[in-house]
This record gives sequence, structure tokens and C-alpha cells, in this order.
Amino acid sequence: MGLLPLDPAEWILLDEGFATEMAEKERLLTRRHGDVFAALPEGLDGGREVLARLCDYLPRRYPDLYLREGAGLRRSDGVLFDPGSPLHPLDLAGRLVQEDLCLMRLAGESWILAAASLCFPTRWRLADKIGRPLADIHRPVPGFAAALGAPVARFFDRLAPGKAVWRANWGLIDDPALFQPGGHFRAAANTSITAANAGETVWLRVERQTLTRLPESGDILFTIRILQERLGETAASGRRAERLAALIRSMPEDLKRYKSIPPFEEAVLAYLSRAAGS
Repeated sequence: MGLLPLDPAEWILLDEGFATEMAEKERLLTRRHGDVFAALPEGLDGGREVLARLCDYLPRRYPDLYLREGAGLRRSDGVLFDPGSPLHPLDLAGRLVQEDLCLMRLAGESWILAAASLCFPTRWRLADKIGRPLADIHRPVPGFAAALGAPVARFFDRLAPGKAVWRANWGLIDDPALFQPGGHFRAAANTSITAANAGETVWLRVERQTLTRLPESGDILFTIRILQERLGETAASGRRAERLAALIRSMPEDLKRYKSIPPFEEAVLAYLSRAAGS
């Protein structure tokens, strides 16, 4: 699973892309709300808890961006986030930060996706996952059921209230759009990408994921923060280029197909070989 302890102070990451990404979230939530937000009735209590935690955390961690105002927050651009809003509390919470927010709730013996604000998915559709248990959510991922299904379920069951962990998940993409609800298992070659231009036409996309058990509801909050850069930036160091090439070559073929790497794999490896000086 690759989980690491999370410093509570680093729960939410805000950076120079904040204004651009929040504007894109607002656009998606206005024009495609049903595609980027969904909630079951069971997600209400956890959503309220997430919003309350953010209203406490953000002005302490980022006092230049957020000011506590009553029970809500006022952002530095003047926008007021009021918990009394008619919006679902998780919908409101998702408008506060660059992270996407997914709320997992125990239903019987299975953890289900009870609510999510998911503006920047990496090739999955919220409508396909809402209300589904962990095993179904991850069914398309090669090897998940056999290798990780049981350990992940046990981890969710045992995660202590207030404890937080993080992990990273990476892939290569030929489209820098933040909202990517589809694209797994692409097989057709992308002939526009070559060894000469792969540094400008391919991006490394990383999901920084955190998991936190909420002490009141018992739900688990799964946050996803998208970080991406052009392949040329990643390969600016020959050592990094060499390491990335080795990771691609060692990746199981079914996982490469799932991540849609084969359409430009040959060009990327040739580019990385040059960047590494080999």
C-alpha cells in the first residue's frame, strides 16, 4: 500500500496553483455539478465533520488565505464559506481546498463511498463509484483484488480515530487537463508523441492521497491532491530520468495497459534514455 505517517500540519497542501485550480473547481461545480459531486444520505454527518475540521485547520495553517468568521471562513479574495449554506457540507468543503474529498463509510461489513467532491479525477467516474464498496471501486485495477483487497479492508477497519497517513500514486498522461473522468486501457498509438517532443507532450501526474479516520462519525476521509509537471521537468536530472525509465520498464504489463502508457511508451523511454545520457 506504500502508506507513510502524515504530519497533521501537512494535511492540506496549498500552492501557487491555488487560484487557477479553485477557478476550475468552481467552473466544474457550476456547469457539471452532477459529474463532480455526489452524496448518499449516509454521507451527511461525515460531511459536516469534514467541513468543521477544515474551518478549524485552514485559518491556523494558512492565516494569510483564510480568516475565521463566526462558524465559517472568509477567504482572502472575500468569498465567505458559511456552514449554514444550503449546499451539502462536503460540497462546501470541496470548494475550500485544491484537494478532492472522498468520504468512506462503514455499511455492514463493507466500506462504501458515501459522498465525494471529485473535480479532478484521474480516469474514473464518480457516478460509477458512489455507494459502491472498496472491492468494487478498485475492481478495474490489475492485481488489486488478489494482492491488496484484504489488506486495504483490514487497514480501513483498524485505522484509529484522528490518525492520518498518506501515499502517492503516479502515472504518465498526454493530456494535462485536471478533470479526466476516462482514459484507462487506451491502446491506440499516439503517433504525435516522439522521442524528440515527449518532454513537452507528456506529463507526470501524481496523486498525493491522505486517509484520516474522523473521530465523531467514524468515517474515513480520503483526500486526493493532483500534482503534475511536464516530463521534461521531471527528466531535467539525469538520475531522475534514469529512475523513471527503470520504473516504467519494471511495471507489470497489465498495469501499464490500465494506466494507458503503451500508446507513447516507446517514445517516452527513448526520450528518458537521452535525458539520462545513456
